[in-house]
Amino acid sequence: MNRRTFQQSGALLRLGVVAFAGGALTLAVSASPAWAATAPNLGTAAAASIVAATTVTNTGATTLSGGLDLFPGTSVTGFPPGIVGGTQNLGGAVGGPADVAANDVTAAYLAALNAPATGTANTDLGGLSLGAGVYAASSGLTLNGTLTLVGDASSVFIFQSVSTLITGPGSSVVLSGGVQACNVFWQVGSSATLGTTSSFVGNILALTSASLATGATLSGRVLVRSGAVTLQGNTITTPTCSAVGPTTTTTTTTTPTTTTSTTSTTTTTTPPSPTTTTTLPPITAPPVTGGGPLHVGSSDSSTWVGFVAMFLGGGLLSLELLRRLRIRRL
Repeated sequence: MNRRTFQQSGALLRLGVVAFAGGALTLAVSASPAWAATAPNLGTAAAASIVAATTVTNTGATTLSGGLDLFPGTSVTGFPPGIVGGTQNLGGAVGGPADVAANDVTAAYLAALNAPATGTANTDLGGLSLGAGVYAASSGLTLNGTLTLVGDASSVFIFQSVSTLITGPGSSVVLSGGVQACNVFWQVGSSATLGTTSSFVGNILALTSASLATGATLSGRVLVRSGAVTLQGNTITTPTCSAVGPTTTTTTTTTPTTTTSTTSTTTTTTPPSPTTTTTLPPITAPPVTGGGPLHVGSSDSSTWVGFVAMFLGGGLLSLELLRRLRIRRL
């Protein structure tokens, strides 16, 4: 092999190695889920089932497991017969509990609004199964039927509506695989309306108002920045997030002897029990239909680029090795 041929051969080998390694690195980077989201911080509003600005009106046997905060308004009607399980903070001074809760709602609303979208939600959500992510709608959000949210205890879901959120009668949100209701957020650009006997899940962050029709239930919170909340015989259960990760239990025992005592410490690590709200089986990846982003994202493109680079690099390496073997045989 002459000098020029040897240099060309070395260049091909280097090119092949670079292409193959670059493709492998791209695949490794793109392996992380593109649909990851961060839960907005609710601050002191996390203790409330209802936060509103002007009025809270109830008719019927409504039950709130958490508190009720109203600022700057002070008018709350229908409690009793409605029941508030937590503290009521109505009006009060600037900087008081109700004002702080209202400011925390504003901060959480803006965090949900500004979360980078990983998918779109421009059709009715009924019948879909979705993995964790931030889903943006170019208009309002509707739910007629059942929406299934699939993931684990750390999965976060944020739905962004430019205008309204409206659920049909009897519609529902179902959690699968350990998804926690505290990690589901609905950012609504105007008003949220839950239809009769609908079973909804998540923290509703509405700009203008929220209304729950007769018999509608919510595992979450109704948090309104500038308007009123209307209730009609509803049940709102305010969820808390259980710890994610293993728990550690330490047991100390003392063994007496004639002269000394020996103390030993045993540490036992127990994985957390999954929090499953339905009988659907847990899964370890986004579902086939509707999971993760609803459009091809940067992660998908990177995956294809990685595969192509590895294929080309491997091809160059193989061809050059065969060429060298053939020259040696000659």
